[in-house]
Amino acid sequence: MNRRSWMLMSLLAALWGASYLFIKVSLDDGLAPAFIVFARIALGALVLVPLALRAGALWSLRGLTGPILFMAIVQVVLPFLLITFGEQHIASSLAGILVAAAPIFTALIAARFDDDERPHGIATAGVVLGIIGVVLLFGVDLSGDAKALAGGSMVLLAAAGYAVGALYLKHRLRGVPPVGIAASTMLAGALALAPFALFALPSQMPEPATIGSLLALGAGGTGIAFAIFYTLIAEIGPGRASLVAYIAPGFAVVYGVTLLGEPLTLGAILGLALILTGSWVAAEGRWPWQGRASAAAPIKPPPLP
Repeated sequence: MNRRSWMLMSLLAALWGASYLFIKVSLDDGLAPAFIVFARIALGALVLVPLALRAGALWSLRGLTGPILFMAIVQVVLPFLLITFGEQHIASSLAGILVAAAPIFTALIAARFDDDERPHGIATAGVVLGIIGVVLLFGVDLSGDAKALAGGSMVLLAAAGYAVGALYLKHRLRGVPPVGIAASTMLAGALALAPFALFALPSQMPEPATIGSLLALGAGGTGIAFAIFYTLIAEIGPGRASLVAYIAPGFAVVYGVTLLGEPLTLGAILGLALILTGSWVAAEGRWPWQGRASAAAPIKPPPLP
């Protein structure tokens, strides 16, 4: 990876890690989750659709209406809603940590439905390690608070949705240009959520900081971020590009602690370390300090929100 690739990856991790911060700011101003998610998806579509049109990527989606709608619901609308509703009850930094468990769910689902992606050997230890991290977070940081437990469960369910979407994409949309998939799922998601967003319109003009957060969340953290992600895939390959999934949670924690004054607990630190290490091992089939094992079938984590 050259300097340009590292700069793009750092920018991408910063954008994706900030998504949880922007969601929390919008929620604190009283915006309804359905409206926040609709604005986010619609703004993302405004950025991605022109890029897909210019690349001619939308024409390859003819006859794939069903799979695109499924991806829009499972990997865009539902996870975004679950994360946003969940952040009503938990810290943004904790949401960023829990979403990082997506590769763990990918491995668990693959164990039943995907022989190629089924974890073997040390990858199985990574799954167990990640699960321990999740249990630690729920047992230490969320214990004793029913609303916090519900919020954490929503975010964890969103991570499961990302895993389902990643495996579905592999089997049903193989060979389709990624920017076309991203643009079409954002557009389909915005159209599907539009009727619900009409009933969630804000009663008064949001604060300037909230408007800025929505613009950054939609155009930056969704549209521009996905464009950067697919640029990295083209330049350095999907395996290296997917490493951003392990960097973004760190940004989420830093933003939440420094900008929102969220507490940084020992449970959060240990949970983050266990989940990220477990996700890495489950995805790569090796410990971070080891060389890549050619026999391992890597499970690539899906993009973060």
